[in-house]
Amino acid sequence: MKHDAITSSNSADTTGALRSVIAGACAESPHLLHVLHALQQRFLHISHEAIHAVAAQLDVPVSQVESVVEFYSFFHKTPRGRYDILFSNCTSCGDTDLMRLLCQRLDVVAGKTRTDGLASIGQTSCIGMCDHGAALLVNGQPITGLDAGMITRIAELVITETPLADWPAEWFHVDDNIRRTGLLLNDDLAAGDGLRAMLAHGAADTLNEIIQSGLRGRGGAGFSTGMKWKFCREAQREAQGDARYVVCNADEGEPGTFKDRVLLHSYADSVFEGMTICGFVIGARKGFLYLRGEYRYLLPQLQTVLARRRELGLLGNNILGQPGFDFDIGIVAGAGAYICGEESALIESLEGKRGMPRNRPPFPVTHGYLGQPTVVNNVETFAAAAHIMRHGSAWFRSTGTEKSAGSKILSVSGDCAKPGIYEYPFGVTIQQVLDDCGAQDVQAVQIGGPSGTLIGSNGFNRRLGFEDMSTGGSFMVFGRERDLMEVIVNFAHFFAHESCGFCTPCRVGTALLRNGLDKIAGGRGTQYDLDEMQRIGMLIKRRSHCGLGQTAANPILDSLQRFPHIFEQRLVHRDFVPHFDLDAALEEARRITHRDDAAAHLK
Repeated sequence: MKHDAITSSNSADTTGALRSVIAGACAESPHLLHVLHALQQRFLHISHEAIHAVAAQLDVPVSQVESVVEFYSFFHKTPRGRYDILFSNCTSCGDTDLMRLLCQRLDVVAGKTRTDGLASIGQTSCIGMCDHGAALLVNGQPITGLDAGMITRIAELVITETPLADWPAEWFHVDDNIRRTGLLLNDDLAAGDGLRAMLAHGAADTLNEIIQSGLRGRGGAGFSTGMKWKFCREAQREAQGDARYVVCNADEGEPGTFKDRVLLHSYADSVFEGMTICGFVIGARKGFLYLRGEYRYLLPQLQTVLARRRELGLLGNNILGQPGFDFDIGIVAGAGAYICGEESALIESLEGKRGMPRNRPPFPVTHGYLGQPTVVNNVETFAAAAHIMRHGSAWFRSTGTEKSAGSKILSVSGDCAKPGIYEYPFGVTIQQVLDDCGAQDVQAVQIGGPSGTLIGSNGFNRRLGFEDMSTGGSFMVFGRERDLMEVIVNFAHFFAHESCGFCTPCRVGTALLRNGLDKIAGGRGTQYDLDEMQRIGMLIKRRSHCGLGQTAANPILDSLQRFPHIFEQRLVHRDFVPHFDLDAALEEARRITHRDDAAAHLK
């Protein structure tokens, strides 16, 4: 009886603690991802009981909560360590040797939690610190510039269970590393300047200014920003609702990309101003910034900026004294899912679901968040819109090229002396960027991240722009000393890991490409394997449901075309050699039957 009483008491305490955490999280934000994050932080995992408690509190199906927990990589059903450490495995900000060293120091098996619950160590995809060298996240906080000495010191702090607040403060400082400024990064936009210019123009003329500026989406696709706003403004509202929404896609997950990190850290006012301008044009009253989980450390600062803008009358009701101009912005943080950078998957996540890409059409401008007309734009796009309203469309069009107006912010990383943020007018050559960042003896450049284009030295005269080389902003440099095969293998593993699994071509195809590449990199491949990867790559590209699958084979297809030697030098045979020699296996049968004539052999 006594044992039963103690068990009952412990169960009651656990239930009470769960309810307390859930209630506290809901008071801040009732969004499912936020509540689950609070539980993960407090209990180091999300238990079966917690899933049921969240479902009851938010009045959603248990199956929905269960599926969300399983989908996002930052949520776990089994406990993580009190120090949960994730090393980036990106080619620019990753170093698996350092991860193995910390595992040794802490006696932890990678991917598992130490038996006493002290620490867990694992890998994660690029965390957006590519301009800072090797990096990791410890309990969600980034530490950059890692070396063996720091790893030893980190191990000591973990063993002594030193609170993160008492770790060296400089470890957590993340510089912007802005190397070159242009239209957007000169920061001559005071809070409210764009909104005042917008009110002077009115909604229709503001939309016309955005269209006339030639601003195109800075996420990589390059669709006309003004036309997207126009389609949403003119969209018929659903009968069950009377709302429109503005969504800022800050789920910057493409390896080698970190420009949005800098814009959110130092230029958040411009981003929020651009979102508010969009809200005015399309008639929205609510906006969301979807922040990638790896940038959650920026959340307090961003909330402070929003609070200040509300105090200044730049958000909320009757903005700048304009009757009926009501607009506010909330922030939803992701939980580790690259696919949520795809706009329809992001909207699904915003609705508290798995980040699965939707079938299109319909498009978000007519059926977006909660089925209502929604504009989804990139962080850089909204910042540019704010500057355009302040300075005018002609000012923006005066920079760039005929088909690519304005400037582009690049995240430059890899084998160069000065990695960081560079802003250029569209039309700049690849070689100019390489010269400016101090890259010498360059073998290849990956434009637009793994989903972009890999080019060699004969392409360095090409220009950045929608009419030549389009990019979301990633610019990864690989010197002659770099083994390109290792880079391509890294990219293949990334896509296989990040596939959402929705469609067969991507789910199966990315795994086949990964396995085939591993075989070749291990010196066990043949020409047949290369031909198969080419075939599978094209199939994935043509048949996948969304942009992830449609671009996942790009690194392999590009390198097969432009760097065939990195594959050929690893082939064990130039021609196809079967893994199993059936004719040789029949030798014993020939011996027993005393036959060795032609009919006893396979041709």
